[in-house]
Amino acid sequence: RIEGMAVALEAIAAQTDPLGQTISGYNRPNGLRIEKRRVPIGVVGIIFESRPNVTADAAGLCLKSGNACILRGGKEAIHSNLAIAEALQIGISSAGLDSASVTVIDSTDRAIVKAMCTAEGLIDVIIPRGGEGLIRAVVAAATIPVIKHYTGNCHVYVHADADPKMARKIVINAKCQRPGVCNAAETLLIHADLAGADGLAGDIIADLLAEGVELRGCQRTQQINSAVAEATDEDYRTEYLDKIMAVKVVDSLTEAIDHINTYSSAHTEAIVTSSLAAADAFVTAVDSSSVMVNASTRFSDGGEYGLGAEVGISTDKLHSRGPMGAQDLTTYKWIVTGDGHIRQ
Repeated sequence: RIEGMAVALEAIAAQTDPLGQTISGYNRPNGLRIEKRRVPIGVVGIIFESRPNVTADAAGLCLKSGNACILRGGKEAIHSNLAIAEALQIGISSAGLDSASVTVIDSTDRAIVKAMCTAEGLIDVIIPRGGEGLIRAVVAAATIPVIKHYTGNCHVYVHADADPKMARKIVINAKCQRPGVCNAAETLLIHADLAGADGLAGDIIADLLAEGVELRGCQRTQQINSAVAEATDEDYRTEYLDKIMAVKVVDSLTEAIDHINTYSSAHTEAIVTSSLAAADAFVTAVDSSSVMVNASTRFSDGGEYGLGAEVGISTDKLHSRGPMGAQDLTTYKWIVTGDGHIRQ
């Protein structure tokens, strides 16, 4: 894990500097030059639980994007967080920068969370990372902008034209490779054409049961395998973070998309299909921050996207969406250059 933090920091350091990039530029008929350039957000407050790698990842991404950061971790890893912060501050100082640009709060007092969330004029944006309870508490308390990642209720849809071997492999990986993380699949949707007695649906359900996954499904799923428990509406809304999965047989691609857009947390969804038309329709219509075609939902990750690391996975639409790297920790300003121009 420690080596992984170092590798992530090296990957961030090797990336192109996002600051000063011209996002767009054009000349107006009156000769004015209009440019939109990337600039830092300012001071980023990050409130997180458990994982100490967030300390290194967040610090590296904020430094790369020209931001200062104030980090408040949970009690579970306070000593690790402080040790990592000390190592980072030694490096920051040796590079001639202000070590206070990465500040880790050395207390886990809950009052600090509210203080950060209401620090208007001192902190420009808050990014909470942790359970839904923490995130909702931050949103309720905040008087400054919050970039949210509520839950990871992710779906895999196995289309009628799916390659059987590929479908079985992707479903097992999406659910079982690491079930306690936000990009693990929580619901499996299977096209009705695959739900026959000897169909692919039966094979996938048997694979999941063999992996020790508890399945909760619709009536048609229960008819395929009697070991499947009856699903409630709430089961389709739940982020289990465990070896539990909801299953539903759907009659069409449209029904699958409608189900996802109704129940999803807008994190990550996947389709398994050999039909280009079905893939295009799914990608276009599914309203989530990441959409996979013939790939596991487990790839929804800053490192896997080539971002080096991520400061979080936003399920918001503004100002950033999906895994957030250094570029997503910037905003922009307009630069207007004239030659003595005045407005008539």
